[in-house]
Amino acid sequence: MHATSRCFSNIRTVLAGTRIKYPFILIQSEENHRFRHPSVYLPLTINGKNLALKNTQEKLQEEKKTMTKVVCYNRGCGQSFDPQNNTEDCVHHPGVPFFHDAYKGWTCCNKKSVDFTEFLNIKGCTQGLHSNEKPPEPEKRKEDTVLAEEPAPTEVKIREPIRPSMERPPFETALTSLDPWVAPAFRKQIDEMPLTAVKRKSPTDAAAIEAGTVCKHGGCSCTYEDAKTSDKPCVYHPGVPIFHEGMKFWSCCQRKTSDFTAFMNQAGCETGKHLWVSEEDESKAIKCRLDWHQTATTVVVTVYAKNYHYAKSYVRVNPIRLAICLVFPQQDGNQYNVDMELRGVIDVTQCKVQMFGTKVEITLIKAEPGTWAKLDFPREKKAEQQKEDANKQASTKNADDSDSDVDLDDLEPTMRTATITEIKD
Repeated sequence: MHATSRCFSNIRTVLAGTRIKYPFILIQSEENHRFRHPSVYLPLTINGKNLALKNTQEKLQEEKKTMTKVVCYNRGCGQSFDPQNNTEDCVHHPGVPFFHDAYKGWTCCNKKSVDFTEFLNIKGCTQGLHSNEKPPEPEKRKEDTVLAEEPAPTEVKIREPIRPSMERPPFETALTSLDPWVAPAFRKQIDEMPLTAVKRKSPTDAAAIEAGTVCKHGGCSCTYEDAKTSDKPCVYHPGVPIFHEGMKFWSCCQRKTSDFTAFMNQAGCETGKHLWVSEEDESKAIKCRLDWHQTATTVVVTVYAKNYHYAKSYVRVNPIRLAICLVFPQQDGNQYNVDMELRGVIDVTQCKVQMFGTKVEITLIKAEPGTWAKLDFPREKKAEQQKEDANKQASTKNADDSDSDVDLDDLEPTMRTATITEIKD
């Protein structure tokens, strides 16, 4: 037994690098104690069965089966299968993977996970046949190719308007008066209203001045008692009061003070006649609310007013101008006036005016289609108004610069009392 074991051990050593499979037995030879080339060995046979041949055939069949199998490319499967014996045991994902906000999942079954390993181990949701064809990849977004050289700038062509805009006539073009339509009820109301002429107050008419009226001149505190009061001299300030950096003074005499009572008691620097009625009281402008809206072809301007005289009031227009004048007989004949430059061009021949008891409605017909951003263009100030504003600013500036003209008599000294404190040793 010991010699046989040693013989097989030597055989394994010799056949270690060959393709001959075990078991084998040594052939009878003259030099039995030496081992020859593997060809001198024969396979071992037990009970008439060649064990080496059987093992070799099984190995070949297994290798053949392994060589004929292919890998399944279905997503989530990855198993090997025999194309000739393909069964519906492939569990896979027919959808595509998605990655969004740290989540990883499949579009087919809405299974997702934040861990990548768990995402790979998600079991398929569909069972079917294996496939050795790779599924089509989703279409990738084509990136815009950036050219190395910038293209030459193309010339931008401005398309000419299909219809040129109408030419605006001058603002001073002759105005056309519109014949208004007056509501019957409103006409009857105005015709029956008493049109008594109101006598305006005059500074020289004693009957028109009420007793107790204070003189309108600045710095004069005289009150009207009778006709003899007007004969008294009026000492007043012809300038305007100015308050600047805590100082109060008149622009005409430049006597500055910080106390308001002293400022009000300053004697006037000019002598003249009393003014019992101011110019502002004589002419008070009437204020009315004006509104407007537009459609594709019209612009409707509405002025809300009551008790105006339809016969004395008028509305005049030209292609770019609108002038409105409403006369109020019960308010000293004062007027409401509007004169504006319209934003667009209108057709004067088709415009109309309607007068009601509470409003005046003016319908303007657009001469060309389009939307008006606003009703009118802001008009510049008149030359006289600009000159007046400039003079007022100049007088204010001169008053601010002349800080040296301060009357020391108006300054009130402040006395400060001193106290003695006993010092104890």
